[in-house]
Amino acid sequence: MTERYFTPAEVEALIPALTGIMQGVMEAHAEAAALRERMQAEQQRIALVGGGVIDAATWRAERQRLDRLAERMQRGLGEVVSLGGVPKDVSMGLVDFPHRRAGEIVNLCWKYGERVIRFWHGLDEGYAARRPL
Repeated sequence: MTERYFTPAEVEALIPALTGIMQGVMEAHAEAAALRERMQAEQQRIALVGGGVIDAATWRAERQRLDRLAERMQRGLGEVVSLGGVPKDVSMGLVDFPHRRAGEIVNLCWKYGERVIRFWHGLDEGYAARRPL
């Protein structure tokens, strides 16, 4: 299987779709994190007071909500992959795209909110090592 290499212009053409997809993924991620935190706090509260009764219906509904949020994130990330991107950091909205630069394979780096592709980094590097095109 031949890997596809993107030009900055090709990735820029995907930015409107990426923006919508990653917005949904990032919102689901943030909501899931907040819900997990609330559920963990409730578990800790019950443990600290020596036990208690959990509202089973509420707990079940929250678990189901977490499952739906996880499915939403997975669907969105699958869409990014189908476009040729490699999701890197959901909370920041980072997506890499393979690119040939001066005979070397590197990643074009897109961050949610960016309107143009201006940065790249090596395959074994990340966001902190971004360099201007």
